[in-house]
Amino acid sequence: MRALFLAHDPGSRPGMVGDALARRGFDVEVLAMARAIDDGAWNGRFPPVDAADLLVPLGAIFSLNDRSQVGGWIDAELKLLRDADRQGVPVLGICFGGQALAAAHAGEVVPAETAQIGWSTVETDAPSLVPSGPWMQWHTDRFVVPPAATELARDASCSQAFVLRRNLGVQFHPEVDEAGIAHWLELAGPDGEAAAHAAGTSAEQLLADARANAEQASRGVETLVDAFLTEVAGLA
Repeated sequence: MRALFLAHDPGSRPGMVGDALARRGFDVEVLAMARAIDDGAWNGRFPPVDAADLLVPLGAIFSLNDRSQVGGWIDAELKLLRDADRQGVPVLGICFGGQALAAAHAGEVVPAETAQIGWSTVETDAPSLVPSGPWMQWHTDRFVVPPAATELARDASCSQAFVLRRNLGVQFHPEVDEAGIAHWLELAGPDGEAAAHAAGTSAEQLLADARANAEQASRGVETLVDAFLTEVAGLA
């Protein structure tokens, strides 16, 4: 089976989710889109939806509502996600990808009241599918759950997960580990450090928390991927 990850910018990597899918027999492929975190331009084409057994749109530094950055491709991506739903191709949307999944199905993407950066737990109605975490968060927008979807998890800041037919959207980042966060910080440079400080944390604290939460985050990813494949996607 083929899992296609949509990597919207150079910070988007399959990470622990990709590794978990590979261990379950998936061929993990990555569609690399925008090549810089300060330039969302991408002139490529999405493959036919039936070319993959599973779609995983990843996070992005861009806002889904910033047409100056994502306007060249976001409408095509939303159409791809709707086509996947119609054809029964499962989607696991992560952060920006979860927001895109919401927007594709009549939800909304709106600015968060405050940026959410750091490791936190969520209140979950389905711990066997979406464990409470802690999960890594880094977002300034949030999704409004589509009207036909069921919210599965939330915290004081926003909705954190929803399910809709064979689609699961999460606002947090189950894919990242310490190396992934270090990669984000390296790409963002001083802007990343400033954003972390504005949110009440620091680069050093994010990496220290990643080390402290590594074992639990790994278990959480295994639980999420297993339950997504069996309970939502129907692929296992």
